[in-house]
Amino acid sequence: MHRTRILRVSTICAVFPFAYSMADEVVLVNGTTIDATVIKETADAVFVDIGHDVLRLPRGEVREVVKDETGDDVSGDSEYAANVNVTDDLYRTADLPPASLEELSRRLGEGVVMVRSPGGLGSGFIIHEDGYVITNFHVIENESQISINIFRKTGGAFRKEKIENVRIIAVNPFVDLALLKFDPPEDMVVTVVHLGENRPVIEGDTVFAIGNPLGLERTVSKGIVSKRNRAEGGLTYVQTTTQINPGNSGGPLFNARGEVIGVTNMGYMFAEGLNFAIPVRYVTDFLKNRDAYAYDQDNPNSGYQYIDPPRRVDLSPPDFLRTSPSLPDVPRSSEDSAG
Repeated sequence: MHRTRILRVSTICAVFPFAYSMADEVVLVNGTTIDATVIKETADAVFVDIGHDVLRLPRGEVREVVKDETGDDVSGDSEYAANVNVTDDLYRTADLPPASLEELSRRLGEGVVMVRSPGGLGSGFIIHEDGYVITNFHVIENESQISINIFRKTGGAFRKEKIENVRIIAVNPFVDLALLKFDPPEDMVVTVVHLGENRPVIEGDTVFAIGNPLGLERTVSKGIVSKRNRAEGGLTYVQTTTQINPGNSGGPLFNARGEVIGVTNMGYMFAEGLNFAIPVRYVTDFLKNRDAYAYDQDNPNSGYQYIDPPRRVDLSPPDFLRTSPSLPDVPRSSEDSAG
């Protein structure tokens, strides 16, 4: 079962491969030199990719690490990102140059995850290196056992890892957004995507989505912005021709610079090319006010809903008014006029 708001049948675009190369140099205390990709450094160890596995080198055995400055920065901020702004609200922005779909898919693919629950699956994307993920509320609605699949590059291979016990941090059912938190593995370099908070969205812009439609992992689909502000249910959405299928829900809609401009969440059944994404401005507002939408495990609908007060069943006057000498001792109907 795949979570989606509106189910429909449509064509799925190609699944993209990942490949990358770097050549860092790790010099050990005994003089041995290891040419490999340094994927993470901590106070206790250095983690290197040796092709088909990750090697942990105790810090005390490492004399020097020489980084290859020409390689890709898989953490999301590298020489191509200018004016990087890391906010206090768990997201970041930057001035990114336009790039090819192939390059952007390779660069951003590890920042997209599969969100799973006993009731189905959807997509999400990482916004903070501590493991914060944005997805749709309807992907995790009425669920408490959440896990995610992350996709990690190891040499020329691509490895999927399942992470259990993902926590729900905040939810806003009205705009269909949820904030999740997972604990990244110690040796993982977290790929963080940028939000296009200040980037204008214009009809005709090229956009693309990465997600897991029908469970087909790491699928890329491309389209254009059909309407930047389509009204629906009191909100506005980005209308796009980009294919959105069950399982895409909660994934990112990127512009041609690799910035998130929306969160894919619905499409019309049997209507080709009519798909919608939640504008990124709703996402940033949600994150800035996440304390107001904080999730309460004892109230799965926490975030904005409040219980309606009970309505009166007996519309007749209460007893203390019945005994008033100024009022007749008869019920007043709802059709009585107050004058």
